[in-house]
Amino acid sequence: MRGNGEWGMGNGEWEWKTQGSMNRVSSHRDLDVWRLAMDLVVDIYRVSAAFPRDERFGLTSQIRRAAASVPANIAEGNSRSTRKDYAAFVSIAKGSLAETETFLLLAIRLGYTTEARVTAELALLTRVSKMLRSLRARLLAP
Repeated sequence: MRGNGEWGMGNGEWEWKTQGSMNRVSSHRDLDVWRLAMDLVVDIYRVSAAFPRDERFGLTSQIRRAAASVPANIAEGNSRSTRKDYAAFVSIAKGSLAETETFLLLAIRLGYTTEARVTAELALLTRVSKMLRSLRARLLAP
């Protein structure tokens, strides 16, 4: 999804049309933002595995659910039939990403991890957030 263009449905698939060419997005799996969000989920599972055992049903569960919700909402939005619906799910994914960041920062404050240990995850959160903002803007562009 580079350059100026527009989203459109073709043959039941979302397509990003640019200067006479088309980049087919036949599945959410074709989206870089979905792939990075999946990487983030794996990282969050690894980080949260070191949280105290008594947090298994508390913060550990919450951060994992929030992180998993990001790629899940991207996937669900991609399967919707309108750009507006897709954009709404991207917005929900962005909210889940903010939840994930909040829980990660809380884990640092509680001493369950350190900022040094989660530097890569925080950077990935920022990258995914920017990509979601860009995707949403493109979906809502006239």
